[in-house]
Amino acid sequence: MSEAIEKVECLIIGSGPAGYTAAIYAARADMKPVLYEGLQPGGQLTITTDVENYPGYPDGIMGPEMMENFKKQAVRLGTDVRFGMVTSVEFTPGGPQKVIVDGTKEISAQAVIISTGASAKWLGLPSEERLNGSGVSACAVCDGFFYRGTDVAIVGAGDTACEEASYLSKICNKVYMLVRRDEFRASKAMQHRVLTTPNIEVLYNTETDEILGEQAVEGVRVLNNKTNETREIPIKGFFVAIGHTPNTEIFKPYIDMDDQGYIITEKGTSKTNIEGVFCAGDAQDKIYRQAVTAAGSGCMAALDAERWLSEKAAD
Repeated sequence: MSEAIEKVECLIIGSGPAGYTAAIYAARADMKPVLYEGLQPGGQLTITTDVENYPGYPDGIMGPEMMENFKKQAVRLGTDVRFGMVTSVEFTPGGPQKVIVDGTKEISAQAVIISTGASAKWLGLPSEERLNGSGVSACAVCDGFFYRGTDVAIVGAGDTACEEASYLSKICNKVYMLVRRDEFRASKAMQHRVLTTPNIEVLYNTETDEILGEQAVEGVRVLNNKTNETREIPIKGFFVAIGHTPNTEIFKPYIDMDDQGYIITEKGTSKTNIEGVFCAGDAQDKIYRQAVTAAGSGCMAALDAERWLSEKAAD
């Protein structure tokens, strides 16, 4: 390595609601946290427009502004926030933990909190990227409220897609569900819920050809992959529910994960299988995936880390 090894008491990897909340609690506990922001400083909320479901913001707030507020609070309390990407780690039970930043800088951390989040899977259309935040969303629970009373479409065939379609059906006029194959991947119970909801129309063998609209979503052009016929459907909201990928690849040699790559934590805690390494937010939560639950788990991780460091110091 080109630089001397830096010793850190508490290292936080990732800067979404989980990471910044962990930093706030760790700083208040005088753990002198160092936080690396990663590739997407502020996490997924920085590509979100209005946030109306986070407590304490009665008029709502823009996602990037909210994350800037999180960061300011963490810095004011003493967090050393740095721009950089953790590129590799070497974890050992009890530590200290070896962490490499940007391929060159080595850090030795007594406690590590992983809060690297998860990234939504997208279809890969230029129009999807262009209209992201202007009618295109990967979270119906987060953004469905903005499209209440309108017609929307959702892409996906698994349990999450069915749950989100069901949620949207309660607030939207009509929900078109675009299923690429001739059947669902979802459980029978979830399929039944969708198929018995009057304002959900399931379009099988259907792929998204183009999302229509210049400044905001106005419709979607779909392709029937059996007949090769296309049709245009007027909608205001377009939701992608084809899964998420947790940003956990570099931890795989050391940390226990499920088959999707979500980090497994001890029930009711943020503890991983490696003593001294904790995890918060969407890197370990594939169920709720909300800013408020991520923040809560960030608090848990900082408290768990503080207790663990205190017990270690007392030994």
